Amino acid sequence: MSKRSLKPGALVSPVPPVLVSCGTAERPNILTIAWTGIVNTIPPMTYISIRPQRYSYPLIRESGAFVINLATRSLVRAADWCGVRSGAKEDKFAACGLTPELLPDFPVPAIAESPVQFCCRVREVIPLGSHDMFLADIVGMYVDEQYVDPAGKLRLDRAGLLAYSHGEYFALGEKLGTFGFSVRRPAKKRRGAKPSPKRKK
Repeated sequence: MSKRSLKPGALVSPVPPVLVSCGTAERPNILTIAWTGIVNTIPPMTYISIRPQRYSYPLIRESGAFVINLATRSLVRAADWCGVRSGAKEDKFAACGLTPELLPDFPVPAIAESPVQFCCRVREVIPLGSHDMFLADIVGMYVDEQYVDPAGKLRLDRAGLLAYSHGEYFALGEKLGTFGFSVRRPAKKRRGAKPSPKRKK
């Protein structure tokens, strides 16, 4: 396979375009972040990277809190719009027809239309260069009940979550496997189970 050498850049792909809500109930704001992910399991921790020039930067730095709202196919327009407009000039909730939602014991409003919300408290702000990384503890998680099956299993495969790749948005689609499928042994046939009938040719 032929490879071309490129200048080093932030080209890891795909990434999740999430809607990060911040501010207060009286003056909430939204920004779209693609540089986020999980950094630790116990305790659960995440991060977002933001340019200090962004309007949301001091809001998050002063409050020490934000909400990561996962974006879906139905929120793709809002995700894009909130990534290119400034909350200093416009009410993004109103402009996108979104609803600020206060979650229990958390000061920052979430986005009611998002199916999954992570309440995050900033642990540390790390200057990295063009961006500062807000390292945060996930202190609460809320999921729309329609994405939890009767057995209690999370079914986010049904939510139409977004992925972002080099300037383009995609909805997650075809499932190719499950965790550990490559090393999983085939299921043993039960004793007494009748073989499936062969089809006549």
